[in-house]
Amino acid sequence: MTNNPKGYVSFVLHAHLPFVHHPESENYLEEEWLFEAISETYIPLLTNFKKLEEEKVDFRITMSLTPPLLSMLDNKLLQKRYINYLKKHIELCKKEVIRTKDNPRVNVLSHYYLDRYTSDLHIFKDVYNCNIIQGFKHFQDIGVLEIITCGATHGYFPILYVNEKTVRAQIAVGVQTYEKYFGRKPRGIWLPECGYVPEADKYLKEFGIEYVITETHGILYANPTPIYGTYAPIVSPTGITAFGRDIEASKQVWSSICGYPGDYNYREFYRDIGYDADYDYIKPYITYDGVRVNTGIKYHRITGKTENKDIYDLQWARDSVERQAGHFFDSREEQISNLSKFMDTPPIILCPYDAELFGHWWYEGPYWLYILFKKIYYDKCDFKLITPGEYIDKYPEIQECTPCRSSWGANRI
Repeated sequence: MTNNPKGYVSFVLHAHLPFVHHPESENYLEEEWLFEAISETYIPLLTNFKKLEEEKVDFRITMSLTPPLLSMLDNKLLQKRYINYLKKHIELCKKEVIRTKDNPRVNVLSHYYLDRYTSDLHIFKDVYNCNIIQGFKHFQDIGVLEIITCGATHGYFPILYVNEKTVRAQIAVGVQTYEKYFGRKPRGIWLPECGYVPEADKYLKEFGIEYVITETHGILYANPTPIYGTYAPIVSPTGITAFGRDIEASKQVWSSICGYPGDYNYREFYRDIGYDADYDYIKPYITYDGVRVNTGIKYHRITGKTENKDIYDLQWARDSVERQAGHFFDSREEQISNLSKFMDTPPIILCPYDAELFGHWWYEGPYWLYILFKKIYYDKCDFKLITPGEYIDKYPEIQECTPCRSSWGANRI
């Protein structure tokens, strides 16, 4: 922790799922995308934020919560169905504890999953009264989380701008939905698919949006060329500030080749008892028509490029998390130390990721954030965590440039 930082790191997690809701039937598999995300991403993030709060660790993180996701999280029937989802998983976990009793390494994990899903039910019902939106609102209200908005339906601005009314509507509903749940106006917006078009600026301005999150090349190919690249925001002629993704920090987390989630000690996403268990045994816990699907109960670690996966070990995974949090910490320290020598204002390293990477795809991701944020707070370093809004407030003198039309591209990291 430092009082006079040479630079800043800003984590931005984009929490979005397509709107799926079928009140006419309980047999739509797509609704389970939401339930998986609640158990594997949203509750783990909230749990780790709570631990940091209780341990009096001052941290900063930004999250976009999109209108479709907020609408689903607020839906009473979906809340009820999530509870039923958890009860069914708890029932299966109890059977797994019995089924795996003769395999000690697997049995430890079956007990772990039973505890996890039981805890999810308690947290969802008793702690948040079935409304985890209030959980995120709490962390915004105490000043450690900055929540931003997104387009109404995650509509892609580079296509929609041919009829600008649709872009305006996307922004208007995004802002209105945000105000409904958080009682204030959003300062920022995650552009859907990071798709920037200059035609949207006037509508962003109309609805009070101060800044956008966009792709790297949207900044690098801006006109004129930004002096500091993506290491400082730029502001458009209409007054919209744009932050661009840092390639180096993204690669360390996203890359399937050298990114942290590929560590051999981490949980293997694609091995699941929904596919591995005896069919008659698992049939009540897969789709209503008997198609095998993921259950979320996974006993194997990545191990390597092999079909013969070893059993997942919770302690080995934690060891990898702590080692890689240290690596990310050291990498940002070196990066910021080098950059600060050539900049008049402290650099900002923007680290935007899909929120569902943390927990759903990279099971250990929420714990990695927890360890990293504690390390940044307690260890001697030359940088601090910051939100984009805080950075604008601290350093309001920003180079004026027009961002390039841009979005997530082919072969993105």
